Amino acid sequence: MIVEAEVRIAGSRAATWAAITDLAHAAEVVRGIERIDLVTAPADGVVGLRWQETRILFGKPATVEKWITEAVAGESYVTRAESPGFTYLTQMRIREHPDGVTLASAHETRTQGIGPLLMSIPMRLFFKGVIRKAILQDLADYKAAVEGKRYG
Repeated sequence: MIVEAEVRIAGSRAATWAAITDLAHAAEVVRGIERIDLVTAPADGVVGLRWQETRILFGKPATVEKWITEAVAGESYVTRAESPGFTYLTQMRIREHPDGVTLASAHETRTQGIGPLLMSIPMRLFFKGVIRKAILQDLADYKAAVEGKRYG
């Protein structure tokens, strides 16, 4: 299952990149994130950055470990997270346009095995809208941070 969303930002590519890669402070920017604990920080760039992210899901805290698997500086990165039977991949992508940039996010849920595959059927029906709403809120929070000049 893939869920995508995007938002236009009246800001620069550099400021938007700074916002989406400042994961140490993401809980201060993205209201859906309760806490970030950095696990590993690379000496250079963002590939290999690993953190634990806690969000409130269905009224309860849920923590997942994420890491950046690939990146093109100033343009995009891909994160990976795993839980039993599932792999979650998220791409953040910046595209320039005359009035600023578009920040897009694509979240892919992959199943591993028949049990998770059967569990994913209701996810496609119910959770797709929930996930899209959460992605849109995260993007709106990054937009507010960039346009509010927190970055840049």
